[in-house]
Amino acid sequence: MRTMDPEMDEPGPRRAWLGSAAGLLAALALPRLATAAGKAAPARPGAGTGSGSATVALIGLADDPRHAPRRLERAYPGQPGGRLLDAVQLALADSEVGLRAAGKTLQLRDVLLPDLAALPAALAQLRKEGVAYWLLDLPPAAVTQAVRAAGDAALLFNLSAPQDSLRGADCGAQLLHSLPSQAMLQDALAQYLAARSWRKAWVLHGPGPEDAQLLQAWQRAASRYGIKNIGVKAFKLSGDPRERDLANTRLLTSDREHDVVVVLDADGEFARTLPYATQQPRPVVGSNGLSALAWHPHWERNGGPQVSRRFRKLAGRAMTSQDWSAWIALRSIAAVLGELPKAGVVEQARALRGGSVYVDGAKGPRLSYRAWDGQLRQPVFLAHGDGVIGVAPIDGVLHPLEQLDTLGVDRQESACKAAP
Repeated sequence: MRTMDPEMDEPGPRRAWLGSAAGLLAALALPRLATAAGKAAPARPGAGTGSGSATVALIGLADDPRHAPRRLERAYPGQPGGRLLDAVQLALADSEVGLRAAGKTLQLRDVLLPDLAALPAALAQLRKEGVAYWLLDLPPAAVTQAVRAAGDAALLFNLSAPQDSLRGADCGAQLLHSLPSQAMLQDALAQYLAARSWRKAWVLHGPGPEDAQLLQAWQRAASRYGIKNIGVKAFKLSGDPRERDLANTRLLTSDREHDVVVVLDADGEFARTLPYATQQPRPVVGSNGLSALAWHPHWERNGGPQVSRRFRKLAGRAMTSQDWSAWIALRSIAAVLGELPKAGVVEQARALRGGSVYVDGAKGPRLSYRAWDGQLRQPVFLAHGDGVIGVAPIDGVLHPLEQLDTLGVDRQESACKAAP
């Protein structure tokens, strides 16, 4: 049985400012379950929050393109390193002592769907069985679908979709977000550039809709922190010889007036070719070079080495931002069960979004969720492949209430109308 690492830092004293239908039926009939120690356990339908035992469902896709072997081999910055099951199991082990003190146990159901067509039936089955907690490793449209299917019968955590729309118009009262939003990540980069007085940016972005979302988030952050976009150009990877120049890094960066190149590439293929390949000797930030990340395996403070070490031992690979997001989501469930062991999921959602429940994320300050959009407040690392060189919010960036709210959409800007 794994227990909490004795080297793990205690939370700091200061408050944060912070396939087929047959395959689906087989998966539902014989769900994978685990206790807090990661051992197999029989299925228990109807395990809600009122009893001593509750069930957490990790919902993902077997054909998830983000987990394609070729993508995982290339390890693009900010992209997933694999499925999130190991991270959730690690969090179960780390939370065992606190859960036991609250008289609670958590069981894990691994719901791995053959494709998105199987999602509605799986969600209906989870609701029918009274599964109280849903961890969503799904694309944005599927997250919205899960919110509608759950209603107020479950507490949902978005583990891996950074889209701002899920925190805005497409938000939900029972939906929380443990991964930083696109706005938070771009704010972190803009804060760092402003602190270094690198205020003239040359921006390269991809042709897809996710690249457009990144560009919108960057333009908002640049305006907020006084970064001037000297030029904005689209790149395109193509096998057509007539479009060869659209991916020529020297041609795309020939301007002499910029301080830094910002690359916004949701796919990651172009961004990996850009550092040290620009026409002018300029640093590269964004989707490669210096990136804004929720987690980095070389974070050396606040118990970070212990978390990364335990994850590597369990999963056989380095912990990514998405892994940390899954780990902290399960820790959040354990924290609210410890605070409100007899409460239902609606009351638990209110408590988490009300800022009365804190969780230790091995980043320094205690972390809490925002009331207006369900986003987890958290520091963001500015890092490259070999280490962390900065943490946002940057010193000197101020906020009237919570310094962590300088990252992302603040209360007065939020388009989220759902209230817990």
